[in-house]
Amino acid sequence: MEQEFKDYLNDIENILDRKLNDSEILLLQKGYFLAKEAHEGQMRASGETFFEHPKAVSKILAELKMDIESIVSALLHDVVEDCDVPIEKIQNEFGLEIARIVDGVTKISNLKLNEKLNKVDMKSLEKIETIRKMLLAMSNDIRVIIVKLSDRLHNMRTLQYVPHKKQIIKSQETLKIYAPIAHRLGIHKIKAELEDLSFKYLYPDAYDDLKRKLDEKVKNVHDRMEEYKNIISEQLEKHNIKATLQGRTKHLYSIWEKMLRKNKSFDEIYDVIALRIITESPTACYAALGVVHSVWRPVPGRIKDYIAVPKSNGYRSIHTTVITNKGESLEIQIRDWEMHEESEYGLAAHWAYKEGVDSKKLYFVKRLMDLHKEIAQSAFNLNDIEEELKAHEVFVFTPKGEILHLPYGATPIDFAYSIHTNVGNHFAGAKVNGKIVPISCELQNGDIVEIIVNRNSSGPSIDWLKYAKSSRTKHKIKRYYRLKNEKNLEEKGRDKIREIAKDLNISIDNLIREIKDNQNFCERNKIKNEEELYIRIGFGDVNPREIYKLFEKKEDVKEKKEEEDETFQTQKISYKRKGIGVIVDGQEGIDVYFAKCCNPVLGDDITGIVSRKGIGIHRKNCLNIKEVPISRIVKVSWIAEDIENSKFVTHLLIEMESKSVLDEIRKKIRNEKANIEMYETSRKIDRIDLKMRLAVKDIQHLMRVLTAIKNIKGVYNVRRS
Repeated sequence: MEQEFKDYLNDIENILDRKLNDSEILLLQKGYFLAKEAHEGQMRASGETFFEHPKAVSKILAELKMDIESIVSALLHDVVEDCDVPIEKIQNEFGLEIARIVDGVTKISNLKLNEKLNKVDMKSLEKIETIRKMLLAMSNDIRVIIVKLSDRLHNMRTLQYVPHKKQIIKSQETLKIYAPIAHRLGIHKIKAELEDLSFKYLYPDAYDDLKRKLDEKVKNVHDRMEEYKNIISEQLEKHNIKATLQGRTKHLYSIWEKMLRKNKSFDEIYDVIALRIITESPTACYAALGVVHSVWRPVPGRIKDYIAVPKSNGYRSIHTTVITNKGESLEIQIRDWEMHEESEYGLAAHWAYKEGVDSKKLYFVKRLMDLHKEIAQSAFNLNDIEEELKAHEVFVFTPKGEILHLPYGATPIDFAYSIHTNVGNHFAGAKVNGKIVPISCELQNGDIVEIIVNRNSSGPSIDWLKYAKSSRTKHKIKRYYRLKNEKNLEEKGRDKIREIAKDLNISIDNLIREIKDNQNFCERNKIKNEEELYIRIGFGDVNPREIYKLFEKKEDVKEKKEEEDETFQTQKISYKRKGIGVIVDGQEGIDVYFAKCCNPVLGDDITGIVSRKGIGIHRKNCLNIKEVPISRIVKVSWIAEDIENSKFVTHLLIEMESKSVLDEIRKKIRNEKANIEMYETSRKIDRIDLKMRLAVKDIQHLMRVLTAIKNIKGVYNVRRS
């Protein structure tokens, strides 16, 4: 073993503060010499050999206490892109895990983000956020991002050797893309240094002025901080609380950003320097807080408990501001060692706390891709990382390098319509990463998609709906098909109306008049005029059975109403017997019935409508009560003493891909312990509609059922009807 590698190994073990085992040393040695050989002859702008860069990046990974796979991946992270080493060679010699990390870092490097940022207004937060989301979505293994952040950190540390223009470009990219990602992962140590280095090159005058002021302030308060530390240490010892005390200085960029955001001068930022107390446990944190407040008076409203309620990126600590014996305000942070490591190293800190656990069982932050809500800490198995990191979107590129985000599972037809409606309408095929693919091909993060256009095509086929994932794509296909075939669809609808009129033995004019007078039917089916009615029937959007139901014989209607009255009465008596009812204007015991037009469920917002049958209970958003005079409306509310065995009937409309989805829907409903009383299906051009009568306990029970159904693959939509 060469002395050079022995020295490197010694450095890694010292940084990790542990000895590597034989298999780890062998893996590290292989990675070291492959990278050294691959980069032979390459030089950096600083004049040193290029291999010094991956070595430095691997040491940053060691400082983060990452696993050996991450450290070896850092050594190899440039060999595929810069040295033409096939990724297959990495996989054969180092295994799938390291190959995936190296491949992920290579793909991110190939994105040329600086070029994309130059095309984007730097104030366009939405587009910049899209780039951040894309980077995370492309990282099926989260170690890809951590290696990339470490790579960027070392590049920023040596940025003084590159031309000024490149310094500005790299600093902008770092400040807008990589530092916020480090923040989302909770890696404060990397985030702070990336921000300060970017600040130094982007705003050198402001940086130098602020650094001078901060250095001066630290020098001036050094003796006082030592005095404060001694006072608190003495009191903590008296109460048998083991703790380490440190001074903490806010990093330069965060001070500058706060000065701009709050329009304050440096002297008006009071938390520039703080005292940090690191204890042995969360319980000791609260005990230390009590000691601090017994020594110095806390400032009202400046106590923040991030242990009980962590920040969105998982940060935990107690912050308090006190007035010291010198009469000045001092911020004090209190945390235990695990919280401290998580604060500094964020996601990477999980490696430090899982010593001895197999590398395939490492723990990460759950909901990593939930970027709109930031991050809440949790843990899951590494084997699940790929599924968890799949966002609800995929990020793909045009041949010119523009980023488009589409729904997860999107196909080339979705991509075509997202470019332009005319591109979609004249879609003739697609290439993904240079290869012809079928219309059914599901696009993956990072794909480069090229659409083949035929200007002489007859337009979209209705069959394309089967392959479209985006609702916007489906709408555009339907719209084109309707406009192109409007006359045929209208004539088809007229034929169906003639057939219905003949079956009902009424004139077509009377049939149309009755339909148009039924406001509820027209609103539900979005029918604005007679021609729209014909087209929607011809297209299949309106089921003829709905029209037949509007023209039931009077005797049938009367008989049906009597049955409904009986049902209402039975239901009402059942509720009274079980202790469930409704308070009407503050009075209990008043007869009510539950309207079947909207089927209110316990917990719904409800209102009472006075009718000849009594007081009908409706949901407040029921369409049938929109025009009811205010004089007939009464205030009602639920009363429930014992709802354990109660059931309420509701109706669902489920739009699904095919009838094969029905079994899974029924299974999910059974799992949620709801009862299906009846259901029927009807075929549409692009889907199957499933109408279902369901019995549930209350609105919370119903919401659980709806959520379970929505998550089924092949279910397009589900709602109460």
